[in-house]
Amino acid sequence: MDLKKIKELIDIMKENDLVELEIVDGDSKVHLKGPHAAVPAMPPAPTPAAPATPVSAAPAPAEAVDDGLIKIESPIVGTFYPSPSPESDSYVKVGDQVNADTVVCIIEAMKVMNEIKAEVGGVIAEVCCEDGEAIEFGQVLFKVRP
Repeated sequence: MDLKKIKELIDIMKENDLVELEIVDGDSKVHLKGPHAAVPAMPPAPTPAAPATPVSAAPAPAEAVDDGLIKIESPIVGTFYPSPSPESDSYVKVGDQVNADTVVCIIEAMKVMNEIKAEVGGVIAEVCCEDGEAIEFGQVLFKVRP
């Protein structure tokens, strides 16, 4: 390869914001690295965010005092739906009596609608999720007074 071709390659690197370029032509090989290649990319470290984590964990002790309420937790990750369709009434609402076989909501996971049963008996004391909310495994969906 001649110097003119190498300069053309350098111009191509600059025009396309390339950090590295390698050309192999038969027995000839050219490997070019731009000045950006030596600079390590440093991920942003949000220092103020670290103290915020303990603050957000503070409500947990208050949640632990529930006057004997039983929590119905999500068995899967997905999207919470309180009713079988947007036009339908919710499966349950505060004040409704439930038993172990009562369907309380649907959680959609991977385009599959999973009916969630109460698995406890009692009266719904609190609905802890909103329609369409993303749900984590183990997240409290309802609180039931036995």
